[in-house]
Amino acid sequence: MRFRPHPAGWHPTVLVLVLAAWLATVGNLPLWHALWTLHQDHAIGLFPAVTSFAAVLTGLLAGTLCLLVWPPWRRPLGVLLMLISALASYFMLAYGVVIDPSMMANVAHTDPREVRDLLSASMGMVVLAGVVLPGIWWWRQPVRRLPARRLARQQTGVGALALLIGVTALWSGFQETAALMREHKALRYTVTPFNVLYGGLRLGVGASAHAHVPRQIVGADAHVGTRVADAAPLVVLVIGETARAENFGLSGYRRDTTPGLSQLAAAGRLSYFPHVQSCGTNTHTSLPCLFSHLGHAGVGREAEYDNLLDVLQRAGLTVIWLDNQSGCKGVCARVTSISTRVGDDPVLCPDGECHDEIMLAELPQALARLDPARAARGTVVVLHQMGSHGPAYHRRSPPDAKAFLPECTESTLQDCPADTIVNAYDNSIRYTDRLLRRTIDWLAAQSRPTAMLYVSDHGESLGEGGLYLHGMPRALAPTQQTHVPMLAWASDTYLQQRGWSTACMNARASDAFTHDSVFHAMLNLAGVHTRLYQPALDPLQRCG
Repeated sequence: MRFRPHPAGWHPTVLVLVLAAWLATVGNLPLWHALWTLHQDHAIGLFPAVTSFAAVLTGLLAGTLCLLVWPPWRRPLGVLLMLISALASYFMLAYGVVIDPSMMANVAHTDPREVRDLLSASMGMVVLAGVVLPGIWWWRQPVRRLPARRLARQQTGVGALALLIGVTALWSGFQETAALMREHKALRYTVTPFNVLYGGLRLGVGASAHAHVPRQIVGADAHVGTRVADAAPLVVLVIGETARAENFGLSGYRRDTTPGLSQLAAAGRLSYFPHVQSCGTNTHTSLPCLFSHLGHAGVGREAEYDNLLDVLQRAGLTVIWLDNQSGCKGVCARVTSISTRVGDDPVLCPDGECHDEIMLAELPQALARLDPARAARGTVVVLHQMGSHGPAYHRRSPPDAKAFLPECTESTLQDCPADTIVNAYDNSIRYTDRLLRRTIDWLAAQSRPTAMLYVSDHGESLGEGGLYLHGMPRALAPTQQTHVPMLAWASDTYLQQRGWSTACMNARASDAFTHDSVFHAMLNLAGVHTRLYQPALDPLQRCG
């Protein structure tokens, strides 16, 4: 016998249960896919795992929705939940990512250019099948009008019963579920829409808390050393984007993706540090950490304190931030900041989006606009790259920098042959090499002492283990997302006036470092003295 709704329309609570069933099944395809994969790998038994998760998830969803979804806002809230589940499921299945608080932070800081790179026909099909069609059905369903008190009693009662079923199912299978979550922690971040709501709540609470905490001054004793004050150096810090050490030619990669830098390294003019780990697996986490004296132990609390740029500025140096990315995540809030993301240069900005060399073109002009008296004390410039930001790796390098073809030009990387993804990514690394080599050549031509430090904010997955892009929780992330390249260079004039040598710069090259080292290396390069400086964390400490 076919089920038909009541002639006067659905009972509101029954319709809420239908929504819960949809979200628990279609809306959680990544969860069921992950459980199926674990079953195929013989990590779990399929029936008990699916039964347990289904009972817990359906009960919790039904109970929660019964408490939240009421007739006045039933239609828009239902469609919103479908949209959240559909988009979260799409990105988890397409790129192998999970939705945790740091991923929600990435979403919150995504700009229109990055959104464009993610758009695809497959995303459109997911939105059509997961939101538009069921959303139209949901919106058009007639609902019976019931007295408010009666509906409240009935729906609250059903919700309480559903929650009880969910909690009972969780309790009865707690040992198995807890063990599964401990061994496969990523599962907890695949449960939609709870993962999105939890991540968004954590992000909002954290932002609100930091907004009411006064920023603490650090490095109040910062000052420039006598020799450095006489030399008025220019130090450039290049923050790479999504460059992983595994594909960096200087790391011993099978391809020569760093021909310009490798030439300098072979001549003993450049120091490369092959064992560097990032603070996080996304820009939102790593960028503030890079400039904080707290290091990775203080992730999430950086906004409560002055950062490296504040300390350098307090010491009397002029600080400029050139940004070809989606912003500095608050790091450059108190220094001169110039965005180069969009321009009309026909060569460097062919479609309005500028390649990273636009920063090098802007640099001389930015320096010329400085107050001569202040600039005479020394200058630090930060170049924030677009680098190898995906998934549109092919957009990150101009036509004359493409040494490896063919390239993947799809936003859905899983639709491309693996070698074309690597080709596009390697071309972006090779273009970073060109940017760094031209920056070094320009610095070497200056009459003043100059130096450069480069480090990437995080790495990238290119399909290994079914993972793409970045943003996995750091404790679960593969090394491709955390192992990053770092290098240092100094001009002859700089070496002479500081009394340094390339030998001392290379003395600790084989040591293991993290992003914690950047704060201290930059203090050393800029010649700034402060009690904050920790020699043990400085890869250039032998030259201090």
